[in-house]
Amino acid sequence: MAHHTPLHDTHIKLGAKMVDFAGWDMPVQYPDGILKEHDANRKGVSIFDCSHMGEFIIEGDHAEKDLERIVTQSITGMPIKTCRYGMMLNDKGGVVDDLIVYRMTDKVWMLVVNAANIAKDRRNILKHIARSVRFHDISTRTAKLDVQGPLSREVLLQLLPGIEKLEYYAFDEFDLCGERVIVSRTGYTGELGFEIYCPWDTAQKVWDAVLADSRVKPTGLGVRDVLRIEATYPLYGHELSDTISPLEAGLKRFVDMNKDFVGKPALLKTQEEGLPRSLVCFVSENRRAPRAEHKIFTSDGVEAGDVVSGTFSPALGRGIGIGFLKKEFTSMGKNIIFGDTKLKANAEIVPRPFYKEGSLKK
Repeated sequence: MAHHTPLHDTHIKLGAKMVDFAGWDMPVQYPDGILKEHDANRKGVSIFDCSHMGEFIIEGDHAEKDLERIVTQSITGMPIKTCRYGMMLNDKGGVVDDLIVYRMTDKVWMLVVNAANIAKDRRNILKHIARSVRFHDISTRTAKLDVQGPLSREVLLQLLPGIEKLEYYAFDEFDLCGERVIVSRTGYTGELGFEIYCPWDTAQKVWDAVLADSRVKPTGLGVRDVLRIEATYPLYGHELSDTISPLEAGLKRFVDMNKDFVGKPALLKTQEEGLPRSLVCFVSENRRAPRAEHKIFTSDGVEAGDVVSGTFSPALGRGIGIGFLKKEFTSMGKNIIFGDTKLKANAEIVPRPFYKEGSLKK
């Protein structure tokens, strides 16, 4: 039986098309359709129900030292009320999950993890922390609502005075709907964006309060995927997995090789031997969109890799894709072919991200 977020009935009342996502019954799109939802995010403001995501609290004198070994990014010395993106690796250098680390106090941390990996992440963390470190899975008590778009700050300022002071990858506590909530500014669409963490039973009040502004549109996981592909953000199970390393995925900047962490020896070995494949971004010559099950071929038909994410991009008016290619075929500007046994299309390898006009850091 699928899990439900606290807003499940609300999504149905709004006419959302519901689909299974990581064991959760989630809205993929609303009646206005994905193109209008895309327009709302890129030009105005949209709200996503992301309450399926996982949240862990880790606290204790030894918590910082243990997290430093678990997460690829260095978290030592992080200022309180700041966030940092990183990954947890296995011994072979594959990604157990990607996550965001929040420093709540000197000795208290919150990790935000992917819904599909909550149980796996819990096991992995408990395996690597000292007995004195306290671990709390607060996923089923914590709702998460993402408010994204160039007008998101302007809209939220009416509800959360002081939010204009939040810098990129920082957070603070605010009073909202009679509750103390955490609001961060990270984003996953390429636009200015905020995440509201509130008690599970408060989610409806928060949702209603934000949507009371007519400029805000409810948006689903369908357009969220389009937006994150345009911004070339990874999605676990596509660009990242237990068998894909952050080096292959082009995420080396989120790996601090100057410290020790689980999986580092495997990454060092990969660096010495050279990457057999690398992640590339490509644009179709027309509106035809690549799909995750498609293969990638050289211009003369030699199979060279696999598509891991693809969509039609309303921002570019073309099909766009992300895939892994054998290293010798990854040159920028190189012509490739994507498709299956029935249909193929031409494309060109381009720099990331696809969408560069966003309001993310404004």
